[in-house]
Amino acid sequence: MNYVDWLDKPYYSLNAYFKNTYGQKIYKIAVNAGLSCPNRDGNLDTRGCIFCSKGGSGDFAVKLDESLGDELAVQTDGKASAGRKILSVKQQIVQGKSRFNKEAGDRFVIYFQAFTNTYGNPEYLRRIWTEALEEENVVGISIATRPDCLGKEIMEVLRELQDKFCSELDSHSKFIWVELGLQSIHDKTAEYIRRHYPLSEYEEAVRKLHKLSIPYITHVILGLPGETKEEMLETVFYVEQGVFEQDSHSKIKPFGIKLQLLHVLEDTDLAKDYRQGKFQTMEMDEYIDLVIDALQRINPEIVIHRVTGDGPKNILIAPTWSGNKKMVLNTLHKRMKEREARQGDYSIMLW
Repeated sequence: MNYVDWLDKPYYSLNAYFKNTYGQKIYKIAVNAGLSCPNRDGNLDTRGCIFCSKGGSGDFAVKLDESLGDELAVQTDGKASAGRKILSVKQQIVQGKSRFNKEAGDRFVIYFQAFTNTYGNPEYLRRIWTEALEEENVVGISIATRPDCLGKEIMEVLRELQDKFCSELDSHSKFIWVELGLQSIHDKTAEYIRRHYPLSEYEEAVRKLHKLSIPYITHVILGLPGETKEEMLETVFYVEQGVFEQDSHSKIKPFGIKLQLLHVLEDTDLAKDYRQGKFQTMEMDEYIDLVIDALQRINPEIVIHRVTGDGPKNILIAPTWSGNKKMVLNTLHKRMKEREARQGDYSIMLW
């Protein structure tokens, strides 16, 4: 990777990827498909992951107007969030587009963000994903999910849509990305956060997606209670090295990585532990130093989709400094420049 391709950053940002690929900025519209999660509906648990807000990590999705919405429980085969009305995906896309003026840009990614976006009736999922991909100025969709929610029927829907919309021979080809919430490779942490699936499930999900040529993005949370800096970097190293193909020495590399700062949000069990003094959140300097160390270990061909994240200020308990995202990013970039640090400085390419 030529560092010039990274534009003004010392790492390969998503913005740089879009500008290199499409020649312009691409805007993300987060939508809520009205789905639930096996960690909430009683299949695995009823409490959700320990850090997950009531919005199911979709707090920045298009604001839902219940007076205009449609009940989705039937359409999603009972796996919708109970008792909620939401705008259709098409309506949410229209609202999302209205946030941007023509001078800002006119091409979009639709991000299915809230809860588990492969956990529903396959026919319903086919319809909403198709609706998004059929939008003329949508370049692709990104689907956030759990690795254990990629069953045979869901994979068949993804295969159909990949074949229909994502041909490399078509100049109007679009993309489908799947975002996998791994968070940590450590068993003790997985148990604490109530992840409810083993690491092998993540590896199998990667193999399934690879067979369909669907790029995957892995979510990693930095600052989880009980983890040392070394353990966090072990997770980053594991993710950036990729997953072995079945019965092969070849590895499947991630298209992207999201580095997410741990946020303590209201009405979560994590907030209870925080208020009881069971752990402390990271200070900004500590987090920035950790992110720099992580980026230097990540292969320079992997797109960095996020380096911090920002919890909704109305429900954010800690760390409060994270609410100033611009300050965090500016400090990170300045510190990396001072250290002459770049993504991939210490990467060991094993693909």
